[in-house]
Amino acid sequence: MMIKLGKLIAKYSSGKKVALLFVLTNLIYAFMLLVTIPKTVAYSGGMKLLDMMPQGYDSEYVNELFSKLGKEGRDVYLFNQIPVDMIYPFLFGITYSLLVAYFLKKLDKLNTPYIFLCLIPIIAGIADYLENIGIVTMLNEYPDLSVEHIRTTNIFSIIKSVSTTLFFIVLIVIIILVGIKWIKLKQSD
Repeated sequence: MMIKLGKLIAKYSSGKKVALLFVLTNLIYAFMLLVTIPKTVAYSGGMKLLDMMPQGYDSEYVNELFSKLGKEGRDVYLFNQIPVDMIYPFLFGITYSLLVAYFLKKLDKLNTPYIFLCLIPIIAGIADYLENIGIVTMLNEYPDLSVEHIRTTNIFSIIKSVSTTLFFIVLIVIIILVGIKWIKLKQSD
């Protein structure tokens, strides 16, 4: 399985493909940060959206947020923010999985158990989709929200946050190792 995964990822983790995906992914992310999230938050009285709460939330927070958003704000959340956020998790998962693979290739570690580090951003992307599905359901069911549904969606929010944080830690470590390898190669010339 590891060898098949390594071959598949190696096939798509060329520098040009990774760079193109990186730019596209971050353009979508910037659009959310600069346009759709502020547009939605404008209705919330300054409360953070559920997707932007890495430590999670409870039913009291969700009810207060949805109440403050009002019908128009909930519609903006549902029809402006969420559609863009249904594109982003796919791009995040694929792009950053291939980015990790690209740097692992530089370390000659792609066809080793380190290949499984490429799955961390995919886990974050899947959790983001499950979080989004939960938020869509809550927005559609409001004000009849189930505490259990809120708890489940919150779990996916936390999994997304933890796996995203873990990914960035892994990426930083790998980039440092690539840098050390590059410096050693330069010194041996």
